[in-house]
Amino acid sequence: MSDALVRHAADLPHRPSDDDLPMLTTDAIPGYRVVEVIGLVRGNTIRARNVGHDIMAALKALVGGEITEYTKMMAESREQSLDRMRAEALARGANAIYSVRFSTSMVMASAAEIMAYGTAVRIEPVPQPEAGDAG
Repeated sequence: MSDALVRHAADLPHRPSDDDLPMLTTDAIPGYRVVEVIGLVRGNTIRARNVGHDIMAALKALVGGEITEYTKMMAESREQSLDRMRAEALARGANAIYSVRFSTSMVMASAAEIMAYGTAVRIEPVPQPEAGDAG
């Protein structure tokens, strides 16, 4: 799937639930086994600060407290990065993502990249022994 299609799929107004594709910081789900490791998947976004937000942040810095404009921007950026990672994993045939991590880096003085990355896998439930089976 092309980058453009992955990005389009990730920006849908109705985000899929985590039930559709579990994303975990761990490397296992109890009761499931990995049947295929697909590989690294990632999603990123680069956000620039807004002059209006900078003015509000400067005023907030004078009196103290949370800078809600930046908190909201970073939360949206994380979610968009996760959406893009999820879209890539689905496009590659994964049904789960293990070892999810975030990374941030400064791109220029007023812009930062937020990246989500993890390992795309195909998992299946571990067969449970039948009641009465000895073994």
